[in-house]
Amino acid sequence: MLSAAAKVNLALEVLSKRADGYHEIATVMQTVDLSDRLILEDAETLALRVSAPGVPTDSTNLAVRAALALREAAGVARGARITLDKRVPVAGGLGGGSADAAAVLLGLNRLWGLRWPLPRLANLAVTLGMDVPFFLRGGTALATGRGETLEPVVGGALALVLVNPGFGSSTAEAYRRVTPQMYTDGKRTQALLDALRSRRAARVAASLYNGLEGVVARHHPEIGRMEAALLAAGALGATMSGSGPTVLGVARSFEHARQIRARLTRASWACWAVRTTRGPAVRVRAMDAGRAAGRPGAEAPAPEASDAGESRPPEAS
Repeated sequence: MLSAAAKVNLALEVLSKRADGYHEIATVMQTVDLSDRLILEDAETLALRVSAPGVPTDSTNLAVRAALALREAAGVARGARITLDKRVPVAGGLGGGSADAAAVLLGLNRLWGLRWPLPRLANLAVTLGMDVPFFLRGGTALATGRGETLEPVVGGALALVLVNPGFGSSTAEAYRRVTPQMYTDGKRTQALLDALRSRRAARVAASLYNGLEGVVARHHPEIGRMEAALLAAGALGATMSGSGPTVLGVARSFEHARQIRARLTRASWACWAVRTTRGPAVRVRAMDAGRAAGRPGAEAPAPEASDAGESRPPEAS
């Protein structure tokens, strides 16, 4: 089974608006052990099947767009049957669609025998969305520019509680509502990076920040209620992830995270106790004679080959 991990944003600042219409941001992105599952099989045509109702299976789905983009860029007449088991909330601020796209790029790179090096895949990934290049690696990273410039970060393990209200939030709409008065100078992101280096959960919790939360929470007040519930249940700190509406709470330990999750009893909320991950965001199992990515076998990180060498993509969510 091929897995595509979700991410959270531990800090997210909007620094300015660029001449190209995008926003300059600084954000600390972190993968967690909540994942979608995918199987990629050789086929004559490209087709996607999704477990979750209401999720599109045409070219509006980022996973399909990734497959089409790779096929066109590689100049190959290949197909694939993609089966996607959605476990990460759609439009939840956790990067599920971007993670799926990265998984498709890595999986088809192997299935089709392309042997593209990771930097070449990353150049294609950024045309799909600002978060997609991050998921080619995963772990902890500082993302700057529009979100596409990545710098790996070393930090300690964290236990988190994620709460999703059962509805989605638009990344594009969140950025449209940003005003110059909301711009910050990057110091909050630096404080979060310093907190990660301290390996103290309480310090990380005190440094959480999301510059989009104000505009999103005004339209989705449930965000504030979820954060208040997390804090009342014992979380050390809480903030919105990405463009929302999922919120995260920091716990002292994974057992503490499980206790917090058990105290969140509202039926309309989906809650998870998760750990941060240091390994690749996309993992695959060994394929049978190269015919399928995600068939049962020995688990391993998705192959990166070598490190050598418009539709306007959405801003980082």
